[in-house]
Amino acid sequence: MECFTKPFPALPTRISKKPSISKLNVKAVAKELYFNHDGAATEKLMAGINKVAEVIGVTLGPKGRNVLLENKYGPPKIVNDGETVLKQIELEDPVENVGVKLVRQAGARTNDLAGDGCTTSIVLAQGLIAEGVKVMAVGLNPVQVSRGIEKTARALVSELKLMSKEVEEHELADVAAISAGNDHGMGNMISDALKKVGREGIITIQKGNCIENQLHIAEGMKFDRGYLSPYFVTDRQQMMVEYHDCKVLLVDKKISNPREMFKILDSAVKEKYPILIVAEEIEQTALAPIIRNKLRGALKAVAIKAPSFGERKSHCLDDIAVLTGATVIRDEMGLSLENAHKDMLGSSSKVVITRDSTLIVSDGSTRETVQARVSQIQRLIENTQEKFQKKILSERVARLSGGIAIIQVGAHTVVELKDKQLRLEDALNATKAAIEEGVVVGGGCCLLRLSTKIDSIKHNLDNEEQKIGADILRKALAYPVRRIAENAGVNGNVVIDKILSSDNERYGYNAAKGRYEDLMAAGILDPVKVVRCCLEHAVSVAKTILMADAVVVEVKEPMTQMMARTMRRTSGIGPASPNAEQAMYDYEPPVPTRKTISFM
Repeated sequence: MECFTKPFPALPTRISKKPSISKLNVKAVAKELYFNHDGAATEKLMAGINKVAEVIGVTLGPKGRNVLLENKYGPPKIVNDGETVLKQIELEDPVENVGVKLVRQAGARTNDLAGDGCTTSIVLAQGLIAEGVKVMAVGLNPVQVSRGIEKTARALVSELKLMSKEVEEHELADVAAISAGNDHGMGNMISDALKKVGREGIITIQKGNCIENQLHIAEGMKFDRGYLSPYFVTDRQQMMVEYHDCKVLLVDKKISNPREMFKILDSAVKEKYPILIVAEEIEQTALAPIIRNKLRGALKAVAIKAPSFGERKSHCLDDIAVLTGATVIRDEMGLSLENAHKDMLGSSSKVVITRDSTLIVSDGSTRETVQARVSQIQRLIENTQEKFQKKILSERVARLSGGIAIIQVGAHTVVELKDKQLRLEDALNATKAAIEEGVVVGGGCCLLRLSTKIDSIKHNLDNEEQKIGADILRKALAYPVRRIAENAGVNGNVVIDKILSSDNERYGYNAAKGRYEDLMAAGILDPVKVVRCCLEHAVSVAKTILMADAVVVEVKEPMTQMMARTMRRTSGIGPASPNAEQAMYDYEPPVPTRKTISFM
């Protein structure tokens, strides 16, 4: 045997040079700096904040007005909801717009946590910033002043909890009515819904096909599991999935092979019914074909993970199966996903899935089966001694037997429908907040009463500058009452003096009837959670702005130059004629989509 030791010929190597940075078409975005010399930057920030507070403040109180919002792709919106107005505001001046974005955080955060109180947060933040700017002009230390505001607010939150009381059944309608713009019809409907499904029950609001609002009670279940991918969303505005007459597939195992679901999904495509897939887990390889076909429009589907874990997960799947009439696919039962067919699917009249929750509404065909299942679990509770196990079984009973109240909003026009839907949502959120933490006197009087407790709090502050911060908060707490009175056509300062002249904490101004009375007896109540969130978030945003000493924004380039440079960069060749480049600069672009605020 002969061994070849001759080396292989050397292969040609090609070394590719990395493009130098100088050859790359990279350009940093220019920034414009605004320094707070003589309060110039703060003055511009305040101008934007004042515009926002002015346009949103008109909606505050029982005699607050509506705001008309232009809608580029449909009829204009007429709303009385501060959060909806706040989302639409964007100013042309970049520094003023920074002020808008900062103060927007107070309203948005309050609305996210409490579901209401957006307008009060903005008005209160405006008061804090306006009063703080006056003090900063004298040359005080903004850090110490802001610290004084923060410490005082923390102490007032503790005082607020002492002023609160638990909401009673007959007061729920009043809380809802106040939040809905003093509409007692909406308030009574929210109260009736809570009486039928309980304080822990589920209430949903949807568009109806009638003129008047209607309340329906349906059987259903809600649990804390959201969609596995945002690509399943059908309503991009609210980022949720909603299907009617939906089929339900229950799988008690991990799905890793997309071929296992081919038969059942092919049936859904051919017969054109939406399908909800509930499984222990779905791997990305199995999830990708579902998303792809959903985006193509060939399949209406959404996938979620099964609620709970271990043995509790299996029990939850069994409960969903009882509610929807489905068969849970388990290997222990000799059932495989590959051989699943339509008869194994459950039915629901409606499914609503958000990022972190799922609502399944039954079609009513399984009522007797559900009742039998509830009776079975109740017998288990009676024979169980362990407290934790009893709690788990009680949760299952509540989930199965608890009804779902559906409020269908009716109106003559789309514009009126949207306004009524926003009012009902605010009313429902305020009622839930009242159930959580109780209620206090409404009409802005609670915040005004808190201002009288600041003198006792000032003794615990470290220095004079912090005490000045406490005084700033005292003045700002009167802003909401003043705005409510002005919207009712009354002098705000006179109303404030009249309220503070009485030591009775329940005494205040009823702007709806134009008289001073016991507001608690009159049913004018605010949820403690809403008032607390308004105070905390307004203080958080205000102290951030008061400590700012410079603003950095992007330099806005003329639209014509930007378009010309973009065309030269993307075309690959120069202008066809000497007049072509001039034509680019002569082009008049469309007006930028900035919001202009006008008052009637």
